[in-house]
Amino acid sequence: MSHVSIVTGASRIGKAIAEILLQSAPTTKIVVIARTEPPLKALEEKYGSDRVGVVTGDITDALVSKKAVDLAVSKFGQLNSIIANAGVLEPVGTIDSTSVDDWKRLYDINLFSIVELIKQSLPHLKKTTGRVIAVSSGAATKAYSGWYAYGSSKAALNHLILSLATDEKDIRAISIAPGVVDTEMQNDIRGKHGKNMSPEGLQRFIDLHKNKQLVAPEEPGTVYAKLALNGWSDDLNGKFLRYNDEVLKDYQL
Repeated sequence: MSHVSIVTGASRIGKAIAEILLQSAPTTKIVVIARTEPPLKALEEKYGSDRVGVVTGDITDALVSKKAVDLAVSKFGQLNSIIANAGVLEPVGTIDSTSVDDWKRLYDINLFSIVELIKQSLPHLKKTTGRVIAVSSGAATKAYSGWYAYGSSKAALNHLILSLATDEKDIRAISIAPGVVDTEMQNDIRGKHGKNMSPEGLQRFIDLHKNKQLVAPEEPGTVYAKLALNGWSDDLNGKFLRYNDEVLKDYQL
């Protein structure tokens, strides 16, 4: 049976999710969203335009979300899941050293763009008993030095998912933290944002990289993709979980 997903963000996690979805079955189709076109076009060329729809643009633009949803339905006939992966870490720093305008920009990406995508998707997801999977973070429940904006946005995202799962009985929603993944964000933490963190806070990430303990994108990517394809039980609906949680063992790599 055909399954159609929207995946935001063509970063390493987003690319891994898209690849795993497309490799799962020849009937799986996706619409991918990112600001830069080449990674999206590479997926389209690899798997074919009959399976991959491309939307290039800023996810904070409501028209981009609308275009993605419209493309999924017009090109593939339905929408079964959305995987909200796009996110940013900046600004990093103390309350008195960061700009509220920068906080607002982060919230536009990490939270409000997801609200918009859900709103646009909801009528179509209800037709398929669809699924919303949010890429959250352990920073939602634990303080990280300087990560006020990022951590609070992910906490808000978790509550959004909980509320969605509670109120919208015709769909499913879940929030999953991917662990400390080997992505460009990790490079930025070590090379750019570290100066705005405590020495101890930065050292943790340096040590994880040095000791080769960063998580490969395919590990959480597999969990996100399998959740989208297979769904989950009532007792997990609305929950915030780590990708390697024991209750998700059947979804793991």
